[in-house]
Amino acid sequence: MPGVKDRLLTTIADQLGNPHGTLGKAVAFVLNRGNRRAIAAAVDAAAPSAGATVADIGFGGGVGLRLLLDRVGPAGVVHGVEPSPDMLARARSGVAIEVAAGRVVLADGTLAALPLPDASLDAAITVNTIYFLDDLPAACAELARVLRQGGIAVIGIGDPEAMAKMPFTPYGFTLRPVADVVAALSGAGLTVEQRTLPNPPIPHHLLIARKG
Repeated sequence: MPGVKDRLLTTIADQLGNPHGTLGKAVAFVLNRGNRRAIAAAVDAAAPSAGATVADIGFGGGVGLRLLLDRVGPAGVVHGVEPSPDMLARARSGVAIEVAAGRVVLADGTLAALPLPDASLDAAITVNTIYFLDDLPAACAELARVLRQGGIAVIGIGDPEAMAKMPFTPYGFTLRPVADVVAALSGAGLTVEQRTLPNPPIPHHLLIARKG
């Protein structure tokens, strides 16, 4: 029978993968604050132009939606894809004006099954999400499917060796070597560049995958 520590760490891991309820509100704040630098770097790496159609997949607390809106400007469209109903509701409130104007389109979904048409995106980012995937190659194939020719998808992950030292990652996280993620993206037909952010205490890797 799990002890108190196991139950606590399981709850933390579950909330990080799918923030919900009262605790989820606090987790959303923590995600926005803790992930902001990595998300901003992912947006910079994706480098969407004004008027582009882009997506933040697994947007969590929603800071990436705002950063992408700033980059694509009033003529652009930002898709937000998120499996947590509570985070979707939070985003609908936080960017209600942009949703009403059609500049933000929010949808329930995951990397494994994106609710987007083929070749519909100029760029996509997804940060600290692939830990919760069972089938990474299928998710990478989905990213390739929704990108236009010349489009860029950026996957951001914490360094797996550093992540493995965190107490909650054994409780629901799948930590893959960076080389395995690169191989899955390459297998989907994408050309991959790797960058590393020295982001103490957890270094962060950006995998920048281009279609065509």
